[in-house]
Amino acid sequence: MALPKVCVIGAGSSGITVIKSLKEHGIPFDCYEKGSDVGGNWRYKNDNGLSNIYKSLHINTHRDRMEYRDYPMPTNYPDYPNHEPIQNYFLSYVDHYGLRKHIQFKNGIKKAEKTENGIWKITPEKGPIKYYDVLVVANGHHWSERWPDPAFPGKFSGQVMHSHSYVDPRTPVNCEGKNVVVLGMGNSAMDISVELSRPGVAKKVFLSARRGAYVIPNYLFGKPLDKLTEYTPHWVPFFIQQTLAHLLIRFGVGKMEDFGLPKPDHKFGSAHPTISQDLLVRLGRGDIKPKPVITELKGKKIAFADGTEEDADVLIYCTGYNIKFPFFDEDFLSAPNNYIPLYYKMIKPGMNDLFFVGLMQPLGAIMPLAECQGKWIAQYLTGNYELPSKEDMEKFIEEDQKKMKKRYVSSTRHTIQVDYDSFIYDMKEEMTNGKKRAAKLGNQLPIKAQAGFLSEGSHESSKSSKKKLVRK
Repeated sequence: MALPKVCVIGAGSSGITVIKSLKEHGIPFDCYEKGSDVGGNWRYKNDNGLSNIYKSLHINTHRDRMEYRDYPMPTNYPDYPNHEPIQNYFLSYVDHYGLRKHIQFKNGIKKAEKTENGIWKITPEKGPIKYYDVLVVANGHHWSERWPDPAFPGKFSGQVMHSHSYVDPRTPVNCEGKNVVVLGMGNSAMDISVELSRPGVAKKVFLSARRGAYVIPNYLFGKPLDKLTEYTPHWVPFFIQQTLAHLLIRFGVGKMEDFGLPKPDHKFGSAHPTISQDLLVRLGRGDIKPKPVITELKGKKIAFADGTEEDADVLIYCTGYNIKFPFFDEDFLSAPNNYIPLYYKMIKPGMNDLFFVGLMQPLGAIMPLAECQGKWIAQYLTGNYELPSKEDMEKFIEEDQKKMKKRYVSSTRHTIQVDYDSFIYDMKEEMTNGKKRAAKLGNQLPIKAQAGFLSEGSHESSKSSKKKLVRK
């Protein structure tokens, strides 16, 4: 029996591992990528017009935690490589599995919509309209800049940019010899502040924080900190893990307020932590001046919540991103306030032919989780996995959201938050349960291969086509 044809949007770190699984299972597919090569956000100077990383970027998750489980990173890689070897790793992955010929480069998707017959009608930026039985969305969620809303009162006469545009101290804005205010407490804010505060770069660097956050180093007690979590069994209750982690940070790192940062209004683990080996040292040296949140923009001055004002030439907003799907009509599917209810961050109940991959914010790296999702999709499309009922999926999502809201600080940053180790364990357990359900039903294919009836350039409005494609 013919397998359904799949359209994959995006050839970043999530998209390429999906198509690897599809190819291994003989599932026909096309992958569309706006840029001229793979890698997504890890491709420096990506020409897709969406992805952008700064020149000094390094991974903040240990390479062993980031690598695909089927394709380990080279052992000669450092613990925390910069973007260049990471991009080379993705290039090697694609070439090793022979995936490049299946990717249409420099060809994004303008529109994805359902026909009356339930087939996916895909309009690429180049070439004819095509039809698919299944759509996999792997377009990433770090490209649509989010700015302060509402905006700060007043006007700033200096130069303003979002961290997404930052490349180096000279690009796109020359920060050398300037007074720079960086707003945010995420990883980008830490990296940019540290880089600009180096001798001979910015004149002054001010780090403005909306709220307190825990800043943790890459190394603690001479060991990569994130590797230590590997030894904690998944079944250990979170409150025990949280208590142990809090003590570890408290005595191994110290109090955030001792460095001039706001005291976190939450316990460690209740918000996404910020990782920086250098920030606290730079604060201790006075290279970076901590400031509370901005209250007003006053021409060349910026006012802060503590009543102080500082002269500033450059203002950099490190305020995160919006989750967007530009190829969908908003009334069909969107993520208001960055929330979209998905089963295991992948499946919208009631739509068994649409999958999202990599749409999560883990305490760890996305790549192994996306790899697991890709394998899950392949098992499902070949009849070796059966989804739970729509009602069971909705109940799971509701309970998961309650659990996340109870644990995490309310923020658009935490709407897609997952815990790396428990999430991947739970995914594998659900895949095992789904295989048992599929076996009981005789491993029937869940989606019929019907898109092939619609040839390139044909129109679903054809009455004869509709008769052939009516789902039974």
